[in-house]
Amino acid sequence: MKDQLTLSPIAYYEGPLTDKFGLPRQSGLVPEIEGTLVFTPPYRMREALRGMEGFSHLWLIWGFSKNRTWSPTVRPPRLGGNERLGVFATRSPFRPNPLGLSLVELAEIKEGGAKGIILVVRGADLMSGTPIYDIKPYIPYADARPQ
Repeated sequence: MKDQLTLSPIAYYEGPLTDKFGLPRQSGLVPEIEGTLVFTPPYRMREALRGMEGFSHLWLIWGFSKNRTWSPTVRPPRLGGNERLGVFATRSPFRPNPLGLSLVELAEIKEGGAKGIILVVRGADLMSGTPIYDIKPYIPYADARPQ
């Protein structure tokens, strides 16, 4: 199909949580969780990160590596699992395209030896080994809607 999109990971998340059970349900809920983003060889270059040090937080677009099914309705835990909602009205992992979006704190950009330049992030709701498909800076005036 002409509208299909093929994605390849630009990085992988390495962190302390290795099982999907026990992961925070949302990024930022456990701000002390620290992990790293290790770039894959084609993207392991300092130029691709130029200017990133000016941002406090990053949006990660990532893949649900353990979920490959979807459902049109789900039972969100924030509602106690008692009410069914349409999948697009939730943040459920059971989606037609298994993509996630997380806001993380950028703690450090550092040299990782054989791993090249790595990003140290905090507050992720990701399992170690999660593929990262894109990274975008968090820009408060555009991303926050306090009203």
